[in-house]
Order: sequence, then C-alpha cells, then structure tokens
Amino acid sequence: MSNHVLLGIENVYRTYVDDEDNKVEALYDVSLEIEKGEFVTIIGSSGCGKTTLLRLIAGLDTPLSGKLTIGGVPITGTDPERGYVFQQGGLFPWLTVENNIATGLKARGVYKQEKSRVQEYIELIGLQGFEKAFPHQISGGMAQRVAIARALINRPAALLLDEPMGALDSFTRADLQDKLLELWRHDETTMILVTHDIDEAIYLSDRIVIMTPRPGRISDIMEVSFPHPRHRGGVEFLTMRKTILEKLHLASALPEPEYRI
Repeated sequence: MSNHVLLGIENVYRTYVDDEDNKVEALYDVSLEIEKGEFVTIIGSSGCGKTTLLRLIAGLDTPLSGKLTIGGVPITGTDPERGYVFQQGGLFPWLTVENNIATGLKARGVYKQEKSRVQEYIELIGLQGFEKAFPHQISGGMAQRVAIARALINRPAALLLDEPMGALDSFTRADLQDKLLELWRHDETTMILVTHDIDEAIYLSDRIVIMTPRPGRISDIMEVSFPHPRHRGGVEFLTMRKTILEKLHLASALPEPEYRI
C-alpha cells in the first residue's frame, strides 16, 4: 500500500438476509484505495450498496469477507477518526447549535482544552448569531452545516457523507456544496460522499466511483481533472455528465462487470 493511501478496501463482500429470509448480496468483491486528502464520490442506482460500503468504512457494519483498513490498520469498529454525516443530520434536538458541535470534544474529554474551536467552526460554517439556537429553530441546510462541523471538529482522517444534501432544495444544496468544498480545503480532510446526484459528484469530486446495481460492484472510476471552481454549464462539466450517464446505463445493463482497482 502506498504511503499516500489512507483507506484500503480489499475484496469486500457483504451479504444479509431480508425480512422474507432471502439472501441478498449487497456488495460483491469490492476493492478500492483512497488517498489522503482526496474527495471521492460514490454513485449508482438505489440499492447498489453505496450506503452499505460507507457503513463498513465507518465501522458501523462488518463485511462477510475481505478487509478494510485506514492508515494500514484494520477497521474493527467506530472511531472519531472517521466522522459520519447522515442524510438527516442527526442533531440532538435538546442541544443548541454550539453544544451539538461540541459533543465530539466532550465525548473525547478534550472540551476544556479545545472549546475555542467550537466558535471557530461556527464561523467556518457561517452560523454566527445562531450559537444558542436549537435544531427546530434553524433550516435544514443550517442543520446539515452543524452536523458537518460536529464531525469535522474531531479532526477525523476521513469524513463520510451519506447523501447529506439529498433532502435540501436546489439553492440550499448548491450553497452547502460550496461550504463543503471550503471546509475540505480548510481541514484537508479526506471526504467520501454517497450521492444520487451526478452534478453534485462532478462539482465536488477528485474521483467518481460508479457502482452496479445489486450485487454492488465497482464498474468504473472517473477522474475529474478540471479545476475548481467548476461551472455546471461549462463544456467539460456537461461532457463528463453525459459520459457518466452512459456509464451508469452500461453498469445497469451488465450483470457482471469485471472492473477492478
């Protein structure tokens, strides 16, 4: 494994039994390496195993076989070095914005030493003046900013994002995408995003991983080589969008893609 590789996924299989006692293959022989500081997006149709893979990386689930490592160390459970942001944010409704962000520091027993960083992240996510607000008093976009800050304040090696912008309107979504890029540059954190939105993947990513329908395999990986800021109406952007749509269609049509990393 290269010294630049942060996350290693090697020949991972994940099978489970559904409510009707049917065996379901969620992931089939998935292998991938992600480098330190990369922004990688995983896309594919619903049920292709994107979130299953993210949960395995987070340590919220375990593979049937295969290996996942971070910094060369096997992933055996959850750890603050792998921050996780859910689609609905998962804020604690009884805590204010600042106290939600501080929960990670308190859990690690470092709040007294690092409490100044709470305000730093409030400013980074642009929520000055909302420190004392409760989750029900802020918008969905604001809540997702808080959830991202809560995960990043622990200085994780990787931030795992499970469709955190999926429930937002297009304007709020675009604003949060720009804020996410700003935080990515500020912290130099490796980010792994699951999304259904092709435009979002192109706008944010260094690489885009395309998965097949169940059983989920990696059918292709595309590098997004043109620089930020990216313009959604630009020729490079639209050309890549067309290519990804074609590859997604191909991934859905082929039952056993043989692409390996």
